[in-house]
Amino acid sequence: MRHYLKPFIFSTLLLCIGGFAFPQEQPSLRDRADELYRQYEYANAAKLYTKLVDTRQPRLQDLERLADSYLRMNDYESAENWCARVIGHEDSPAQNRLVYGDVLKANGKYAEAKEQLKAYVEATGDAASVALQIAGCDSAQVWMADPTVHKLRNEGVNTSLSEFSAFPVGGKVYYAGEPQGNADTYGWTGNAFLRVYTADRNADNILSDAALASDDINSGKFHVGPVATDATGNTLFVTRTYVGNDGERTKEGQRKYRTRNLELFIYTKSNDGTWSAEPFAYNRVEEYSVGHAALSTDGNTLYYASDMPGGQGGTDIWYSERQADGSWGTPVNAGASINSAGDELFPNTGPNHTLYYSSDGFASMGGLDVFQSTGGKARWGTPRNLGYPVNSSGDDFAYIVTFNGEEGIAGYLSSNRKGGRGSDDIYSFTYEKPKIVILLRGTTSDKQTGDRIEATVTLFDGTRRIIARKSSGESGTFEFLLDRNQTYTVLGNKEGYHADSAKVSTVDITKSDTLEVALLLEPIFKVGDTFELENIYYDFDKHHIRPDAAAILDELVRTLRDNPTLKIELSSHTDSRGSDAYNEALSQRRAQSAVDYLVSKGIARDRMMAKGYGETRLVNDCGNDVPCTREQHQANRRTEVTVLEY
Repeated sequence: MRHYLKPFIFSTLLLCIGGFAFPQEQPSLRDRADELYRQYEYANAAKLYTKLVDTRQPRLQDLERLADSYLRMNDYESAENWCARVIGHEDSPAQNRLVYGDVLKANGKYAEAKEQLKAYVEATGDAASVALQIAGCDSAQVWMADPTVHKLRNEGVNTSLSEFSAFPVGGKVYYAGEPQGNADTYGWTGNAFLRVYTADRNADNILSDAALASDDINSGKFHVGPVATDATGNTLFVTRTYVGNDGERTKEGQRKYRTRNLELFIYTKSNDGTWSAEPFAYNRVEEYSVGHAALSTDGNTLYYASDMPGGQGGTDIWYSERQADGSWGTPVNAGASINSAGDELFPNTGPNHTLYYSSDGFASMGGLDVFQSTGGKARWGTPRNLGYPVNSSGDDFAYIVTFNGEEGIAGYLSSNRKGGRGSDDIYSFTYEKPKIVILLRGTTSDKQTGDRIEATVTLFDGTRRIIARKSSGESGTFEFLLDRNQTYTVLGNKEGYHADSAKVSTVDITKSDTLEVALLLEPIFKVGDTFELENIYYDFDKHHIRPDAAAILDELVRTLRDNPTLKIELSSHTDSRGSDAYNEALSQRRAQSAVDYLVSKGIARDRMMAKGYGETRLVNDCGNDVPCTREQHQANRRTEVTVLEY
């Protein structure tokens, strides 16, 4: 989303492919992988890079591009696996730890991200550049442990492209979006220039029937939008990209650029329904940008974002007051309370003299976070971060309240957070205390001793979106608030242990209740210890990895990733039915398939040994020709992990 917030470059572009430095290599397989990577075919490139790194001494470039490919595909789980390999490479520069930290934050792992930032400081001595990020990691852990009761819904008008900044007017909203199939494209993204859309809005804030706004609103050559309106909807404040040739000129290295700044236009609706536009009196496209306007509730103060001289940092919130003749007064900076050395953007006003806006200049969860302050003009209280889940590790912005009553509030938010449909998505939200309280209480324990242990516990919804994350503390206990008619997964993990998870459902619960779960974490720190991977099933006479088995193996991937010195034997066992030789060969193929799967997920092959034992290690007396039940035979068909080195 950031490329819409800054001046727009239309000269020859320096294309930056991620955060890693890449030397050149020429072998055939690598050449094909590199070409796919350069063509943005990251999924296909990743398949080839996975083959290239399956060696005892993988090249740093291949690992970096493989990690970056998954990052660009928004597969943050896989990106984390490969970033762990990147920083483990002996030639990996300290800068890679910053990329790894960003990936960890995307997965909600702020404590781990902080460790990467601290390691960067130890390697470079550059504490100042990451001090705010470290503070954000500390705050994010607090916010994720105690999330607000905001409930977010990804709206149906979203596409695989960008949609953001929903602004309600009666039963409709205006928003900015990227049209599909438009011939004019923006070089930074390769997508069409932004245009203004409208959509129908029902009583629950659900959006439908999206359509491009009229041509007289969308007449700009480059980006048009976002939009704010007055109370009547007859005046629009539209952000547009300047289309002339006298924009700001900048230089970077040996290259010169002409940047096209943002400017604000005020549209007025005539009696025949058409719109006429006039530029805001304080646009200065040759010097700075102006955009993202919002009116105060009384209509007499216009707030907007600008990087004009005299601010606190990058882009600040400014305001102008309505004059007696209807014109807007000289811009005034809204002050150091809400503005920072970073960027402040997307202001929206709310009831009770409230201002909502986004900033990256205060402690935050990731990119832009939404903040709230009360006051007016240049006098504002200390801004408050709205916490999780309003904010995420991505950019969260354009927060606006459409309803405010005793039972709660509702509105819209935009975000490019993990799990969305496109680059930026519009989310509707509600904030209300639940009428039925459903609690999940649980414990984390050592599976062998039964002793309570402190572990990190994460609550996921049915789409693997993080609902909350907290420590179970020295008491080994935790508690989460659940919603009705939902399915959840709760996961406990700790270094030195194999994670444990459980499914929880609140479907059909109609009154307040408390659910309980016990997570038993298997210790893995003793050489020779063996534990079973439960519920690893194969189709009859087959050795390929089924989806249900992959989900179990993914937990083993995380265990190996989080314990980088761990080496294991992964063994497969059959029951006694069939010949001894056949069962041994089948079990070897199954064990090898499991190891190959782990390698594809980022685990180095030399950390694992595949071994098929066939029917040589039965756990009961169900040997050849011994009559046994199906359950007794099933007990012998198992996959086990033995610690070889830790």
